[in-house]
Amino acid sequence: MKALKYLCILLLYFFYSCRKVTDSFNTDEKLSLEIPAYFPQPKYNFEGNPLTREGFELGRRLFYDPILSIDSSLSCGSCHAQVHAFADHNVSVSVGVFGRKGTRNALPTFNLIFMPLFNWDGGVNHIEMQPTAPLLNHDEMDITMAEVLRRLRNHPEYPKLFKRVFGTDEISARDFLYALTQFQGAIISSDSKYDKYLQGKAQLTAEELEGLALFNQHCSSCHAGPLQTDFAFRSNGLEWNRHEEGRYHITLDSADFQKFRTPSLRNVALTRPYMHDGRFNTLQAVLDHYSELGRSKPAPDYTDPKLKDGIPLSESDKEKIIAFLHTLSDFSLLSNSNYSEPRLK
Repeated sequence: MKALKYLCILLLYFFYSCRKVTDSFNTDEKLSLEIPAYFPQPKYNFEGNPLTREGFELGRRLFYDPILSIDSSLSCGSCHAQVHAFADHNVSVSVGVFGRKGTRNALPTFNLIFMPLFNWDGGVNHIEMQPTAPLLNHDEMDITMAEVLRRLRNHPEYPKLFKRVFGTDEISARDFLYALTQFQGAIISSDSKYDKYLQGKAQLTAEELEGLALFNQHCSSCHAGPLQTDFAFRSNGLEWNRHEEGRYHITLDSADFQKFRTPSLRNVALTRPYMHDGRFNTLQAVLDHYSELGRSKPAPDYTDPKLKDGIPLSESDKEKIIAFLHTLSDFSLLSNSNYSEPRLK
């Protein structure tokens, strides 16, 4: 565990120590993101990695290219499917190269520029470094950065594409991660029914409004703000599955045992199953867990104090909250051709 922690720190140091003071970027068409005024300020603003159409398209191609996995069987898009709002294909935990089964449910990859920390345990602290986690993980893509760069440099097309964006065909780790960040960072989800309600362009039904009120009463202290997350790490009373230690895996602080990042609830109805290990397949099961916690089933000692006594919810309350949660679905995200797998000539 300590070795992994220090490896990540070393990678971060190497990555940033090798960044140039000045960069010569292509004067390609600059892209701007449409972000609602009620969203928080992004943590990442593309200042050092100017967002361009060709940079975005290069990142998009990389995101969907299985060349990035050791056996060339999986791409980033294999576990982050647009049809499932960039979450996994309705499986509890992701399956990596050679059929290796991981221990975590894949978090969706939209609105990443607002995130201060990444992955369930917060083990990555910068969006540009986020792709290294699945790339290097034995149970996911299991490849080295050196092998990624070797493949890209020997590819018949990638050197030309990188030169068009970054001014050099000598593909570097930095430019590779920059390109992926341009694509992933530009995936914004902000077109749900709830967004239209906040903008005064749609009305919620009576049931959805009652669900919103219940949500604000019982859920919004953790699933806070327009992104429905406080970005904190908490234990929500799940029984330990013996495969995961949560944020303790990163910090080695016993207070972080079984703590996981509060996920955004945007598109939650589209990204089942739920929890870090995908143990619940329905929103009903999630709400049943919270209503039974501390009552019909004991709360583990490591449970967050806010949840020690569970959440008192009637069956009617659950139906209304679920109705509201469905208003967070952004169906335009699923059909936006800009985010789809590119058709290669």
